[in-house]
Amino acid sequence: MIPEPSAASRSSEQTKNSQDGAKSSAAVNQSEDDSGNENRQKSVRRRKRAHKASENVKSKRAKASGSSVRRAGGGHGKQKHVEAVTLFEVITMGKSAMQSVIDDWIEAYLTDRDTSLLDLIGFFIQCCGCKGVVTAEMCQSKEDGDVMSKMVEELDEVTGLQYKKLLAFPWILTVTWPMDTDSAEYPLVQSGPYGRWFHSEFCDFVSVLVAQCQHSVVFDGYLMNALISLLAELSDSYVRAFRHTCTLAAVKLLSSLVNVALSLSVGIENSQKLYGVQKTKSVRQKSTQQLERIQKKITELEEKRAEVESMMDIIFKGVFLKRYRDILPEIRSICMEELGLWMKLYSSAFLNDSYLKYMGWMMHDKIPDVRLKCVLSLQELYDDPLLLPKLDLFISRFKDRMISMTLDKDNEVAVQTMKLLVLISKSCDDAFDPEDYKQLLRFVYSSQRPLAATAGELLYWRLLKAEAPAAHTQDDMNEEEEHKRQTSARLKALLQFYQESELHEHVVYLVDSLWDCGGALLKDWPTLTSTLLQEPPSLSPGFTQVEEAVLVEILAASVRQASEGPALAGRSGAKKVMNAREKKIQTDDCLKLTEHFLAVLPKLLSKFSSSGDIVASLMRIPQFFLPECPEAENTQAVSSLMAEMGAALDVHSSPAVLEAASRTYLSLCGDGAAWTSAARAARDALVQSWVDRLTALLGESLKGDSFSADDDRIKEILAPLRKLRAFHNCHDLSQWNLFDLLSPVLSEEINQAGPPPPEVLLEVLQCLSYFMLWSLNTSGETLTCREKAVSQRLQLRLFCDRSHRCLSHGDDGVRQQAFLGVCDVLTAHSYQLHLWDPTSFGPLLYTPSPKLQRALLTFVCSHVFVGSDSDGQNRAGESPGGERLEDLHKRRNLLAAFCKLIVHGVLEMSMAAEVFMYYMKYYNDFGDIIKETMYRTRQIDKIESARTLVLCLQQLFVRLKREQESGGRAQPGVQTFTSIKELARRFALTLGDLVKFRECVVMIHRNGIEFVFQEFSQSPESATPPYLSYLTILSEFSSKLLKPDKKLVFSYLQKHTAEHIIDLREECWQPLIYYRASLLAVAEGEDAVSYVSSDRKPCLHSRSPFKQKLEGSKSPGPFSSADPKAGKVHRASFSSSHQERTADTDPSSVPLSEPPAKRLNAEGSVLSAGNEPEDDDTVEVEL
Repeated sequence: MIPEPSAASRSSEQTKNSQDGAKSSAAVNQSEDDSGNENRQKSVRRRKRAHKASENVKSKRAKASGSSVRRAGGGHGKQKHVEAVTLFEVITMGKSAMQSVIDDWIEAYLTDRDTSLLDLIGFFIQCCGCKGVVTAEMCQSKEDGDVMSKMVEELDEVTGLQYKKLLAFPWILTVTWPMDTDSAEYPLVQSGPYGRWFHSEFCDFVSVLVAQCQHSVVFDGYLMNALISLLAELSDSYVRAFRHTCTLAAVKLLSSLVNVALSLSVGIENSQKLYGVQKTKSVRQKSTQQLERIQKKITELEEKRAEVESMMDIIFKGVFLKRYRDILPEIRSICMEELGLWMKLYSSAFLNDSYLKYMGWMMHDKIPDVRLKCVLSLQELYDDPLLLPKLDLFISRFKDRMISMTLDKDNEVAVQTMKLLVLISKSCDDAFDPEDYKQLLRFVYSSQRPLAATAGELLYWRLLKAEAPAAHTQDDMNEEEEHKRQTSARLKALLQFYQESELHEHVVYLVDSLWDCGGALLKDWPTLTSTLLQEPPSLSPGFTQVEEAVLVEILAASVRQASEGPALAGRSGAKKVMNAREKKIQTDDCLKLTEHFLAVLPKLLSKFSSSGDIVASLMRIPQFFLPECPEAENTQAVSSLMAEMGAALDVHSSPAVLEAASRTYLSLCGDGAAWTSAARAARDALVQSWVDRLTALLGESLKGDSFSADDDRIKEILAPLRKLRAFHNCHDLSQWNLFDLLSPVLSEEINQAGPPPPEVLLEVLQCLSYFMLWSLNTSGETLTCREKAVSQRLQLRLFCDRSHRCLSHGDDGVRQQAFLGVCDVLTAHSYQLHLWDPTSFGPLLYTPSPKLQRALLTFVCSHVFVGSDSDGQNRAGESPGGERLEDLHKRRNLLAAFCKLIVHGVLEMSMAAEVFMYYMKYYNDFGDIIKETMYRTRQIDKIESARTLVLCLQQLFVRLKREQESGGRAQPGVQTFTSIKELARRFALTLGDLVKFRECVVMIHRNGIEFVFQEFSQSPESATPPYLSYLTILSEFSSKLLKPDKKLVFSYLQKHTAEHIIDLREECWQPLIYYRASLLAVAEGEDAVSYVSSDRKPCLHSRSPFKQKLEGSKSPGPFSSADPKAGKVHRASFSSSHQERTADTDPSSVPLSEPPAKRLNAEGSVLSAGNEPEDDDTVEVEL
């Protein structure tokens, strides 16, 4: 609310007359009230409790003395009684209403400045979110030492109030507010749009206030002094709300004063120009009085500017210097943002090293937003050429810090820092040395595209934008030749940079980084291709063979970039959605490249046909052709392209060339293009020639029952075989029936007599797996009768049998390919069975033989889970070399292929137990795959999945038990008891939803109890079950039991232990005690260890006592009562006739006065608990 002084200080004249008398005071309750009524305090006493209620009245002030605002929308006080509106409420009315209200406030200030000043003070305190009381007292002198010593901020714990006493001359203000008020909730930090809106409106209010007062009351020596004193005092408060809000108001006030100083400087400059014009006039025209008036005006404006600069200096020293390193990062960000604005707007006063050092220091701030504000402010400074001479020392002092900030952990800070360095590089040629540029230009290979694109801009302007020197010897050189020469020079510079960077596998990332700024150079495909096709004697020096290969790769990368956009694997931050303009540019680029390369690509293939790398890069270009291109109707160009591609495939058989050619033919053979028929005819002719060649070669080599071929013949066989394998990966070659052609190579007779070399077997296995995959994929179209379906199943069985034999081959690559081929084909077969339409023919059911299933499982265990434990500790000393990573990648593929068989139902879910047991041992390498398999199997059948987890734990436990009994050396598949228990704990953590997996957890416990006690017959030689310690592992799942299920499992445990004699003194029964304690501790919210330990404590102060019901037993009890003082337990028997009432809170607690012997007896009786309790508050104890 707007503060109102007492009658003693209602007008400025009365205040002046009464200053020599006594002090006057005014108090205002600053509690929040949505109505516009003003709360007047009838009596105010310092350091008293805040008033709980205040009288709400309507203001009935006259126009001359009213401190409340009577118009918000432009209407003056035409009504006699108008409801008051506070300055705080004016913020909600917009900027136009704000100007009108501030004008009214200025009028009221000119009439009664003390009252109006209190209104303004109350506004700032209310904007801080203060809900307390403000007391104002008059101060006679600012130099009073006693008064200044009382400017304190303290806490009164007795009354629960906080006090802040400050001096806003001529007022001494005391702010009182409740201690328990949540200071974190004030308008500036409120979440949502309200906080952002209030920040904007609050800043506008300060700016409008100074703008409206700059010609009147700013220079009265009263308003600004009080306001600056108020903001300086509150910005130094311990309360975050005061400090944050008033720091923002102070720096915005300084920014507004900067605008006032600028306007005064403009007035001084204009007056000086007018004074100069008057002085140049002749003696007759010159007016001495006018010159004196102009000089007087200049003097007045300079005095005002000096006064404003003095105010700015006071605010800077009183607020900025104390708050620019505030603990609150928001305050530090505000200070840095406004400092940059002062330097840019009023550089004559602020742009010097004395102020720039704060900007450099705060670039080391630990909060990213503060560093970002510093960088953005510096960008504004370096973008102005007039300010550059004043920034030389700053560059030399903080250059290293700016360069290091390109590695900032915050991506936005790194990007904006790189933009700042680009600006510095453009404006100051000698700012960075070659080592600095070398470090900065490496960021073109960054994984963050915004940072890489900014570094690409630096590379383009630094190396490529500079024009090549003009050739003065060629006077008649036309413009086109000059353009080619400059393009060639830029390409030379780009190739040199690429080769010096020594990152020869990242051409596509380099092109992507240069695309935004150097797209015109990279999309100049006519110049690039003409440069490649030109002969060595040319106007510019030619390229070496290595440079030509890189240039062709850049050409192919630019074609891909123009067609697909900046989406690259491993690089984030690219724009994912294109607008209409970008889509049109992309379509136009695809049209241009299609028209150009249809004619030029055959020439390039012909020239570089001997280089495999260049041919592979050129082969990828047709994949980005636009089918709707009018040039596609040019059959001669299409035929020429097909002929050159076929000729290149006759020469090369490297994997890169074959993969690129296969994908290119797949793109060209797609429907909807004019060249489809020609491309399919060319592809079929190539495949037919390869099949004929391979048939002839295999016919000569497979004579008899053995494979016989020399090295040259093997190379001849591998060439068409690799081509067929590469094309079969992308194209359906079923019409050539490669299965009948290649399956004899894998026959058992041939492999026993004279096996083919591993290279041939590897290619044959891949071709056959591709054939089966295509056959299964097209089952809906090709299987038109039952005979074809039966034939397909026979091929599938034959493929699996022959691949099964290859699993034991001596070559590791052959074994892995056979395994992957079988897994992929069986997975595809299962998938097709789910999609099969019963109304039509489809693939027949095929189940792999048990022998094959066991072979696949054995292969996974022997080839995937090998070596030492793959946790971070065991591999910390190993170097992450490429060989280890490649081997890990292969092993992950093998495991994923096997897990897909389980998920798709090809293999029994129980076979996953062998995989699950390595979950913890190889967590870093395969943990994600195994966890996803658990999740998928649980979606299929959660009960069966839980049984698999139990089977996994039981198998590990049995292996450990057998090893301990045998006493032999450790086997590779055996884990320690601690690791098995930890594995059980991790399995339990995967059962997140207790209600959803309730049946699973109960089943796990029932299965575990049966595993321990089933088929166990107690005898003197075997007093305990052999697998009793498994209960300790099973206890890891007890925390997942619900309360009713806990009782059910407890009863089930008693059912199995009722016939056995248990002696609690023996250590061998501790697993059973531990497991029972874990079941009973479920209701207590504690673990088994704490529960067992609590049973042994003599006093249980933290537990509620139980009412114990002592009854005589109908049959002899398990404990002897002949000597109750002896306290010796002879035997504990789990008998169904001995029951106890088990309480939910603590079924094992006993009376505190009971001796230790009887406490043991009570514990033994708890172990004989039987059925569910009838009364939760009673426990029957047999004595």
